[in-house]
Amino acid sequence: MQTRWSKTEAGRNEIQQRTRKLPAGLRSILLLVDGQRSDDELQAMMSGLHAPDDALRQLATDGLIERRSGAASMLAAVAATKSNDGAPVVIMTSAERYNLLYARITDDIRAHIGLKGYFLQLKVERCANADDLEALLPDVATAMTKARDHTFATRWLEEVRASLA
Repeated sequence: MQTRWSKTEAGRNEIQQRTRKLPAGLRSILLLVDGQRSDDELQAMMSGLHAPDDALRQLATDGLIERRSGAASMLAAVAATKSNDGAPVVIMTSAERYNLLYARITDDIRAHIGLKGYFLQLKVERCANADDLEALLPDVATAMTKARDHTFATRWLEEVRASLA
């Protein structure tokens, strides 16, 4: 099974604040780490981005990325309680809402917009919380309209908003 990497909290902070002043190649690879791309996919992108061959090791050593283990199940994890009628009520913390939105938006940009979504992905990385990500949804839908069509983008936006309700 291929190793997949995800950003740590320090990695997300570095994207937003640029405190470490990473070289351009390393920063580009950090932006591309999304928990979905394999080592092979990231390695293939490194040469085009002028990143060092050991970029993933450097980012991991600096604590900016980590091997993804069970992250998908962690993203979907929510605190469930019972309502008065016994039906489950899902309560999401702000962090869970952020993780859910971040994963969905990042995956869908990659799947439906592709490399044309690079600058949109930069905007996603600058979002500090779930409200920032939610405010970005219309921009993502607009890009989806350009990449696919209006009906697809409208349905996508409705699905994402429904998953937050």
